[in-house]
Amino acid sequence: MSFKQDLTTGKPLLGTFIKTPHPHVVEVLATGGLDCLCIDTEHAPFGRTTIDLCLMAARAGGIPALVRPASGAPHELLNALDCGADGVVVPHIRTVDEARQLARHAHYGPGGRGYAGSTRAAGYGLVGIGDHLVASARRTAVIAQIEDAEALDTIDAIAAVEGVDAVFVGRIDLTISLGCASPDDPRVVTAVDHIVAACRRSGRASGMFLSRPSDVPEWRAKGASLFLLASDHSFIRAGARALRSEAGMN
Repeated sequence: MSFKQDLTTGKPLLGTFIKTPHPHVVEVLATGGLDCLCIDTEHAPFGRTTIDLCLMAARAGGIPALVRPASGAPHELLNALDCGADGVVVPHIRTVDEARQLARHAHYGPGGRGYAGSTRAAGYGLVGIGDHLVASARRTAVIAQIEDAEALDTIDAIAAVEGVDAVFVGRIDLTISLGCASPDDPRVVTAVDHIVAACRRSGRASGMFLSRPSDVPEWRAKGASLFLLASDHSFIRAGARALRSEAGMN
């Protein structure tokens, strides 16, 4: 099954964010037993070349790779998908119209994604137009990230937009948007519950970032299935601290 099939059928998926713009990081983490990686171009200094190289490394390593672009601008989506991303996690989807635009621009069709047969996604010219259109529709996972308070009033309609495969909760930005200082604030927890419940009602997959991996079972029980946790940065730091502790040199 493809990543998109796993996602849309609610299979539990665990991934992490890539913050370091170098393919070696992707190459190493491809051997780490995760279900996917998410290249975070929203909050890390990725350029077009490094996105391309990291996606090439992910394909070589046999691990699905998503891209979180800086925005839902058509050229951002086009670049990630042409380079071979398995899908996009698009930040700050606030309205039904923004969700519809995301779905349109991430797929081929009238007013949608621009076509080029020379890309990695199209086999560098080896895949015909018809076959590529079908394969892209089957493969491209479109994930709307909800992290703004104004999205909460229309979350049922956002989750039901055709062409959006999953909703991902950006819990930290949602915390800030709600005027809270902690993701554990009851108002934040209630909002996340509301988003996950809306996805259940629409039959849409949901996921989230959690600062504590131990919270995953609780949210799985509520219906969430995609968890993008921690990052390569946190792994490096944790490994360094663990080394010092294991060496008895704290």
